[in-house]
This record gives sequence, structure tokens and C-alpha cells, in this order.
Amino acid sequence: MKNVLVTGATGGMGKAICSLLNEKGYRVFGLDYNEGEDYGNVSFYKCDVTDMASVESVYENISKQTKNLAAVIHTAGIYDLDSLIEMDEKRFVKIFDVNVFGVFRINKVFKPLLFTGSRIIITSSELAPLDPLPFTGIYGITKTTLEKYAFSLRQELQLLDIPVSVIRPGAVKTGLLNVSNVALERFRNNTKLYVNNAKKFQTIVDSVESRHIPAEKIAELALEALESKKPKYLYNINRNPLLMLLNVLPAKAQVFAIGLILKS
Repeated sequence: MKNVLVTGATGGMGKAICSLLNEKGYRVFGLDYNEGEDYGNVSFYKCDVTDMASVESVYENISKQTKNLAAVIHTAGIYDLDSLIEMDEKRFVKIFDVNVFGVFRINKVFKPLLFTGSRIIITSSELAPLDPLPFTGIYGITKTTLEKYAFSLRQELQLLDIPVSVIRPGAVKTGLLNVSNVALERFRNNTKLYVNNAKKFQTIVDSVESRHIPAEKIAELALEALESKKPKYLYNINRNPLLMLLNVLPAKAQVFAIGLILKS
């Protein structure tokens, strides 16, 4: 039985991945900040990816049960939305700590359990390759940073025959959609600089998130990356055509278009 580590295991995408891997006969070690209930071949471990001591403690526990992992699949992440000039510093730092540094910590600590042919699969976002939008900029910036990390890691780990893949989804029907709505409402209630603009920004968010797909689609891609003899680096799914079209424009035109939409 092959062993797989999944972070963010109680969240929408993580839960779907754990469930599918369990069905396919994998032994799954699920990590999450929240408590999870074991079932089948899935065992949950409470882990705070922002705390190296927490990650190392979980590693010590899991390394006593297995000496190898076929894959590490990252779905742990948080979403936030705010203006970069008004955002609280602690929230600004935290989203980087989870979305970027958390992936770094897990990979660094669990590397001894990876072997030739093991995989690292990182969940990113459709926003990662795009020029950042206003107000969702902080989230997009962390995902862009994450993909730069993933590409560099792929270049290094190919020398050890450990492929690194990135899943880049558009909107997925998970708890993050609810978090997005809560974050947008908080922003609209708290901003002092962008009161009118925030209301208009709601239309952009609603348009992007209306085209969501079930988390099971992400699980299927993760399984494909896990079982493929030659996994791709990048797996795109459900990217929003309007966002991609906007990004085709020169930077000056993008800024003008967004200003026109939010100021009108």
C-alpha cells in the first residue's frame, strides 16, 4: 500500500483528495489545523503549518509508521481580501506564512520520506500567473510567490528524480467561497478609502466565483499527477476566460480598464 501525505485535509479540496485516494487503496496521512475523524485508510493529524515545531512533531509520529511517501499533496491555504494600504500587518504576514512558508516547511521536514519517483503536488490558483487585481492582490501575490517557489523546487528535485507538479484551479466549490464572501463583506464594512469602489468590486468577484467546479475535479487531477509516469508540471482547470483576457492586455490597459469599471 502506497502512502500519501495531504495537507489541508479537512478542507474542501483536501477532503475530496483524501476520499478519492482512500477509494483507490492508498494510505493517507491527512494534516490540518482543524481536527479530522479517521476513516478507512485515512488518518488525521492536527498540524499548524505556520509552526515548525508542530510540523516536526507530526513528522516524528508519521515517520514511525512509514519510511516512505509516494507523494506530498498540498491543499492547505487561506484566502483573504483587503486593500493593501489598509490591511492589518498580522493578516498580511499570516497569509504568506500559510500559503508560502507552510509549503516550504512541510517539504523540508518530510523530504527524508521521499524517494526516487515520489511526487510533490502543490495547489495554486488561477490568479498566480495573472497581474494582481485590486483588493484580492494579497491572495494573488502569495500564489504567484508559491508558483515561483514550485518551479524552482521542480528544477532542483528533478536532479533527485522527484517530480513537482502544480494544480492551478479557478473557482472551486469549497469553504473558501464562503470565506471569500465573508472577507469581501468585511472589506466593504471596514474600508474608509474605497467605500464606493468596494461595492462595484463585488460584481467582479461574483462573476469569477459563479463558474465554480466541485472539489472532486481537483482530486481527480491530483490522482492523475500522482499516478502518471511522467506528470506534467502544470495542470490548469476552470480558469476564468475574462480574467485571462484582461491579462492579455498591456499593464497600462489593465489599470485603465479596472479603473474604468470601479470608478464608473
